[in-house]
Amino acid sequence: MSEAKWYAVHTYSGYENKVKLDIEKTVKNRHMEDQILKVLIPLQNVVEIKEGGKKKQVQKKMFPAYVLINMVYTNETWYVVRNTRGVTGFVGPGSKPVPLTDEEVEKFVMNQEEEVASFAVGDNVIVTSGVWENNVGVVVAINESQQRVTINVNMFGRDTPVDIDFWDVKKV
Repeated sequence: MSEAKWYAVHTYSGYENKVKLDIEKTVKNRHMEDQILKVLIPLQNVVEIKEGGKKKQVQKKMFPAYVLINMVYTNETWYVVRNTRGVTGFVGPGSKPVPLTDEEVEKFVMNQEEEVASFAVGDNVIVTSGVWENNVGVVVAINESQQRVTINVNMFGRDTPVDIDFWDVKKV
């Protein structure tokens, strides 16, 4: 079997996360984990200046409408990726995908540091920015892949679940 390489896949604009999740689900269902190894949306950290001069760190897509896939190229893997809803095709001439060069992989893939949650389910956290700033809540769910946390915030006398980015909360 040949070695896995990175390929760029073009998607409909705004469908990157859906395509990533659908491919990962198909790979798991078809037991193709040894052929399609990783699906990645290249992100970069950007500091935005909000109203009142507040700075907020957000992640933006480096290449909107593109997803990177580390896979062994076969007819079956090509078929799975190409027939995923939201995928318009591989990057390359005609229908033959061209793998990314080592330099491109180094530049786009290796720089994707995964931020790991510094808190666990049941921990008390305080929101450090955004609409819910200074609210304290309890972590009820952590989504590592989307780097978001769901916390229960007390609102009008009852717990209300709120989804917030990892970098917008801090453990109390």
